[in-house]
Amino acid sequence: MGDIVTLLLSFAFNFVVAFVLVRFIYYPATHNKRYVFTFLAFNSVIFFVLSFLTSVEIGMGVGFGLFAIFTILRYRTDPVPVREMTYLFIISALPVMNSASSSGDLWIQLIIANLAILTIIFVLEKEWGFKYETSKRIVYEKIELIRPERRAELYADLEQRTGLKVKRVAIGKVNFLRDTAELMVYYDDIEQESWLNQEASPVLLYPDESVDG
Repeated sequence: MGDIVTLLLSFAFNFVVAFVLVRFIYYPATHNKRYVFTFLAFNSVIFFVLSFLTSVEIGMGVGFGLFAIFTILRYRTDPVPVREMTYLFIISALPVMNSASSSGDLWIQLIIANLAILTIIFVLEKEWGFKYETSKRIVYEKIELIRPERRAELYADLEQRTGLKVKRVAIGKVNFLRDTAELMVYYDDIEQESWLNQEASPVLLYPDESVDG
């Protein structure tokens, strides 16, 4: 009975930390529900897998072996953005670390370590003291505006049509047959990209139409 109570307490502690990370740090920063199920499911399953192993050394080896499997799979059918991959790594690492709580001797160290992780991620997401520069690739049809002397008009048009405060623009491939150019638009306010959060495909801008993200 004591082992069951210890297991449940360890799981509750690990799940609460993961839930706080996903619900109160990740979600408010991205407003993206697509990965919430994946994060919490991975965290719970990995914790129970490691908890049922009798050796801590074997448990750590299996935990990092799971990371190797993730590297091989890489969700090839649905590319995962770098931010979500980082959260997935943290969510997967938490049960590897917290499964050591079953020994009963490391609670203080684990509490400190988990609080430190939550604090660091929270500070990074709040961008205290610095700002992230975010980018979005756009297929743009007004190629006459990509000329250096019309750069101000290009910025104004992009800001009016995307709603983003553009910092700078990098010009990529230019297709004169279709009168389009690939632009990489850079901006600071990450909250504005919630509706342009599909990294797999570029945004295509046409005259007098809204952005279709």
